[in-house]
Amino acid sequence: MSRSARQFLAVVAIALLAACAARAPQTLGPADTVKTDGKVDAKTDPSYDWHVLVLAPFGILLKESPLPLHEVLLFHDETHASGDAENKDCFSIDRPPPRFMGKQPDPYLWCFEHDRLTRVEASVRLSTKDAPQAFARACALWQGAAAPLPVDGNSCDGRNGSTAFSARLVLTPGETTALVSVTLSNVSGDAAHAP
Repeated sequence: MSRSARQFLAVVAIALLAACAARAPQTLGPADTVKTDGKVDAKTDPSYDWHVLVLAPFGILLKESPLPLHEVLLFHDETHASGDAENKDCFSIDRPPPRFMGKQPDPYLWCFEHDRLTRVEASVRLSTKDAPQAFARACALWQGAAAPLPVDGNSCDGRNGSTAFSARLVLTPGETTALVSVTLSNVSGDAAHAP
């Protein structure tokens, strides 16, 4: 091999090593998307879109779940329990749930009726100071992409295709955090009764 060919290969090797050692530019992920005032921007942060919570199609059979699940025992007020309560089971996924409104939901549940996914529930805690504005921005985003229903300051309901959403903001006096909970359910009826 000629001397110029060896020098060329040495330069290429050094350039490759330098490229491998160079630090990749830091990019903002969905959880880091912020406006200049430091508040999360519901319009550009994908975690504000409730669709991120639907990891499997409504109507999927429990045994066909794409994710490992474990059952969660829920206690219901008897005055609100339906006669069909024993046919409804809720599960948590065996991995971190998708981020919602910039936070990790707790709880995040998939609920099945007659072994078919019919409901997804998620709750997050936001600072009491920021929660009303964040909830209003999220609700405006959801209502803009859905058939809107009446809205008050602490609730937001609507429908997008065959999925209904119902969100609530719970502010408790003296608490430093507020609870935002959302329930997504299949309203078409087709998936819940598919063979």
